[in-house]
Amino acid sequence: MAKVELIMPKMGESIMEATILKWLKKPGDSVEMDETILEIATDKVDSEIPSPAKGIVSQLLFKENDVVPIGKVIAILDTEGSAAGTGSDPVPTENADQGPLKTTATAAPNTATKADQGIQKATTSRFYSPLVRNIAKEEHISIQQLDAIAGSGLEGRVTKRDLMSFIEQNKQGRVNERPAQPLAPPSEPVASIAAKSISGNVEIIEMDRMRKMIAEHMVMSKHTSPHVTSFVEVDVTNIVQWRDKIKDAFLKKYNQKITFTPIFIEAIAKAIKDYPLINVSVQGTQIIRKIDINIGMAAALPTGNLIVPVIKNADRLNLAGLTYQVNDLAERARNNKLKPDEIQDGTFTLTNVGTFGNVMGTPIINQPQVAIMAVGAIRKKPAVVETPQGDTIGIRQMMFLSMSYDHRVVDGALGGSFIKKVADYLEQFDIKQTI
Repeated sequence: MAKVELIMPKMGESIMEATILKWLKKPGDSVEMDETILEIATDKVDSEIPSPAKGIVSQLLFKENDVVPIGKVIAILDTEGSAAGTGSDPVPTENADQGPLKTTATAAPNTATKADQGIQKATTSRFYSPLVRNIAKEEHISIQQLDAIAGSGLEGRVTKRDLMSFIEQNKQGRVNERPAQPLAPPSEPVASIAAKSISGNVEIIEMDRMRKMIAEHMVMSKHTSPHVTSFVEVDVTNIVQWRDKIKDAFLKKYNQKITFTPIFIEAIAKAIKDYPLINVSVQGTQIIRKIDINIGMAAALPTGNLIVPVIKNADRLNLAGLTYQVNDLAERARNNKLKPDEIQDGTFTLTNVGTFGNVMGTPIINQPQVAIMAVGAIRKKPAVVETPQGDTIGIRQMMFLSMSYDHRVVDGALGGSFIKKVADYLEQFDIKQTI
């Protein structure tokens, strides 16, 4: 009887582990090739894992909420006949063919080197991944300090990002300490602590995993970068009129609805080529200039959280290509279908506060980038129109652009010139161009 191992896949260059959110199959269930068998979560994104073969689920080697290193066998499939066992307990003790298989929490200490066994022995009630343990060992972080870190992972688990933020804050004399008592014991289901009423007028709502990561990332960005925001008002009348004129033909030709977002991204990509020092990150005292122009677009999820899928090499795509990428990434973001590499390697971010009727905003930089641009709502306003016959007052479609930038490396001259260049490209949009 042939057996196939389901491996925890590599979900991105910096991702070393994943949390099993939900098993969609149980032992004894049949499964088709590429049928989703479980849902997992990483520090970057949630994903669905397909079955590598058609067969019957024989064993589930880890439970829901277990944190599993990449490359670990998480399930066994029988590709011929029926499953060897159909018990409901997803955690095995011993298997004659595979050898001992244990959950990550119990197996992890066995993988520790002698140098960090002190951390392992001292840790009995809180799990630390091998990556976190190695960083702690290299940075001489004691177990007492680890225990004091407020983790943003599942049930307060300390992630690499938490530890790096702690190290940086510690160097600056700030310590992000963990609450003296956990909000809930590790064995309590997360759903049961989502909301608790402690009086008639107050309700405590526990942050979900993604909101914790967003909160930590925003605080870290403010601690890292001195933010400066510049504003400019843009006349986008030509863009509005052109889109109104071609949107039906565009949909018929490309089977895609064209929004303003790909037009904004096209203008940003052009301006980055004019001002490449906006497309950088900071590493210590070094400025890392990015050759690729990868534009992230902030997307709101049904839960109210935000995620930033990235359009890679945006400068190489025409409007049709950008439209397809924008629509595809936005749709899959709403349906939790994004892949980890689709939210990585961004070099500049666009956020649309106009979606919510806001005319402008002061966005927080998406680290390690050094700038983020917000587009406001497009509104009809009276404006001065310059013509060969003289100035006149007209009704124009106007919009504010705002850009926050890292003043460590982006001075006012560069930041102001860049946002003005984006505005120029938008105002000079060719209304006669065809699709």
